[in-house]
Amino acid sequence: MLIYAIRHGQTDWNAEYRLQGQKDIPLNETGRGQARGNGERLGEILGDEARLYDFVSSPLSRTRETMERARAAMGLTPELYRTDDRLKELSFGDWEGRTLKEVEGFSPALLHEREKDKWAFVPPGADAESYEILSWRVGAWLKDVVGPTVCVCHGGVIRSFFRIVGGVSTAEAAELPIPQDAVLRIDPAAGTIGWIE
Repeated sequence: MLIYAIRHGQTDWNAEYRLQGQKDIPLNETGRGQARGNGERLGEILGDEARLYDFVSSPLSRTRETMERARAAMGLTPELYRTDDRLKELSFGDWEGRTLKEVEGFSPALLHEREKDKWAFVPPGADAESYEILSWRVGAWLKDVVGPTVCVCHGGVIRSFFRIVGGVSTAEAAELPIPQDAVLRIDPAAGTIGWIE
């Protein structure tokens, strides 16, 4: 039940260090190149077996475009994949679109609270989530995976994979660097997870 996961390619908001969350921000040119490169890498890894894999993406446009460019680079029909809402990024609520420096300017006390326990912190806003809340829906998605899968998702989702499958601490999971130009291999049954060199 292998899972290969990639993060969506870069967006302008990523480049500006803005909290993106569930805002539907498109890929930039760097991100499009990363998506194609990840597809080429997946094609090398999976070869002809790629057609046996279930391809699933977060429904946000940056993940869908990443999936389509990756599949095209693998020689597969770009549009033949499905989406799952549980793979959406966590919601940063009222902070979406802001940099942490901007947040510090109008809400330093809340930013200090976040720094004490980033995994459990819920930003202000009706739809805001913590990484812990996100990990509940990611865990539910993992339980429904029944065969080899390629998924395109978000940094927070991948942090949840490391927490759930790899058993890393909440403090470590919240701070993990999540590249946009690398392929992650996950074997839930064996409890192994790691970036492919």
